[in-house]
Amino acid sequence: MTFSPELEAKIERMFSQYPPDRRRSAVIPMLMYAQDEIGSVTRELVEEVARRTGITPLAVDEVVTYYSMLHRMPLGKSHVQICTNISCMLNGGTELWEQATRRLGIGHKEVSADGKISLEEVECMGACSWAPAIQVNYDFYHQVTPQKLDEMLTQLGAAR
Repeated sequence: MTFSPELEAKIERMFSQYPPDRRRSAVIPMLMYAQDEIGSVTRELVEEVARRTGITPLAVDEVVTYYSMLHRMPLGKSHVQICTNISCMLNGGTELWEQATRRLGIGHKEVSADGKISLEEVECMGACSWAPAIQVNYDFYHQVTPQKLDEMLTQLGAAR
């Protein structure tokens, strides 16, 4: 499997930070960067990461199944995560989740028909002091109101 020249350079820089017998330390960032480039964690990607890091495909699969930020199915161009854990729930996170599912017509880990937006209910973003919290791709939003959520979804291209 080959990656873009930019990703290949990033992987080489990453590998240069670890001794050759510690390349396994690069498994998570390598999976995340490659997922961003190809859209999901495929079987071919698992085997490539295993080959490059010197661990078994099973060990890579164990990482993929443990970490919720790694996805085997393609996500939308904008991946919206809404926290509904206790602090967020007490500050309107559940209502934001329900608002998003109604507006988008999709549920947990589903993708809109046009592929623009995927939605995920998450347990904790570590932003309890600023609840409710939402993450879109790698950007965090705190103290989100129903109006702010509507504005965000509109900006992401969600139909009304």
